[in-house]
Amino acid sequence: MPAPSALLLGSISSVVDTSELQRRAFNDAFSHHGLDWEWDRERYAAMLTSNGGRDRIAEYARSTGESVDADAVHATKSRIFQQLLGASTLHPRPGVAETVRAAHEQGLRVGLVTSTSKENVAALLEAVRDDLAAGEFDVVVDSSRVERTKPDPAAYTVALDELGLSAGQCVAVEDNPGGVEAAAAAEVPCVAFPNENTASADFGAALARVEALDLAQLRDLVENR
Repeated sequence: MPAPSALLLGSISSVVDTSELQRRAFNDAFSHHGLDWEWDRERYAAMLTSNGGRDRIAEYARSTGESVDADAVHATKSRIFQQLLGASTLHPRPGVAETVRAAHEQGLRVGLVTSTSKENVAALLEAVRDDLAAGEFDVVVDSSRVERTKPDPAAYTVALDELGLSAGQCVAVEDNPGGVEAAAAAEVPCVAFPNENTASADFGAALARVEALDLAQLRDLVENR
């Protein structure tokens, strides 16, 4: 297969492992709304087989038989998460910054293709601005740009259209099974890069699973598939 022309990072936790900050934000939001809920790591990890925090809240409420304004709880969670990002010392995951820069040096374009909100993306990029500038992404897709979030392939379709590339000219990196499914549905070759809460997940649709990013390895995986 030909070498990829674009690197597509598939979520903010593919850039920085924010999974535990996300879980903390959910639990703080539950407390704020008077909900006697506590998502421990085991429960939260089980929920990460699908995407969408608002849907996780709604589904959990249904399982407990409670009537909950999932939109309001999720809005509070997002606000808390953005505050936590701003107050935390964060750095990109192993190899991410180096891989993004190597991609540009070798003529590849770089995208961030996520199902999270524009505000979460902005907060993350501000938090890591000293290691990875927002301008290093040629395309950014967030939930405001699609009607259906992952595992629907819409986010990848938007990114491919904007870059003017075919699916086979790209390689995606995803940290959760729903993201891998979205890339596969868009026919984009995908490598799994699990976060600390998806380490035990099934990434069967991925080309491979890695613990750190390396552009040469990504290119080899795509060219030899």
